[in-house]
Amino acid sequence: MTVPKIPLGEWIERGTDWLDASFGPLFDGIKSVIGGLVGFFEWVLLSGPAWLWMVLFAALAWWLGRWKFAVFTLLGLGLILNLGYWDPTMKTLAMVVTAALISVLLGVPIGILCSRSNAVQNIVTPILDFMQTMPAFVYLIPAVTFFSLGVVPGVIASVIFAIPPTIRLTNLGIRQVPGELMEAASAFGSTSLQKLVKLQLPLALPTILAGINQTIMLSLSMVVFASMIGAQGVGAVVYKAVTQVKIGEGFEAGLAIVILAILLDRLTQNILKTKRKV
Repeated sequence: MTVPKIPLGEWIERGTDWLDASFGPLFDGIKSVIGGLVGFFEWVLLSGPAWLWMVLFAALAWWLGRWKFAVFTLLGLGLILNLGYWDPTMKTLAMVVTAALISVLLGVPIGILCSRSNAVQNIVTPILDFMQTMPAFVYLIPAVTFFSLGVVPGVIASVIFAIPPTIRLTNLGIRQVPGELMEAASAFGSTSLQKLVKLQLPLALPTILAGINQTIMLSLSMVVFASMIGAQGVGAVVYKAVTQVKIGEGFEAGLAIVILAILLDRLTQNILKTKRKV
């Protein structure tokens, strides 16, 4: 006896077509906002001379970390400039910043809701499991369907792929606040909003920042995948090198991504250390 195949793929395609037809203006609006954000960050990062941004990033590294990190920042960015990948790297950074910003703006409130309601947590957790286990390539298909080719679907796919750590660790950080402190705040007449803003979020901030760090790293890991659907940046150079078997060019572009990843990771880690000391 042959078991009939469930036409799951056909159902999904029909649902996608219905969403595209019904919410086309909404998707166009989202595309305009995200495209505008990426364009703004690109304009900021590419408006000044490269040496000025190198000095600013090195000064930030010195302020947050040690002089050795500042020297590494200066040398790393100098190498990227020397190799000729400054503009693509800044375009990649603009996309990562946009994806991370959207992930934080959406992820932190969702994490707060999960921490305040077990029912919400039970609903959100399987969705996050699904988002983290689904292959990254799959996210590109609906993103292209709703937002066409370019940097916007790359950012959307990055947000879907990178937002779970922010949600999970925001939820975890708030739930780890000692119950005794919550009871003491209630005894002094604090409202739920006051306890959240003045007690829970400050105490959970190191954990939340750890989640944001992971979100930034996951966003950066999507740049090569996003280049397959038209996103510009270093990922496009890597993708071109792979398709044309240019080993040297691919290694140079990959090195630029590695340097950028190390800088972003160390910067966020040093912010986390600073908050813990405070």
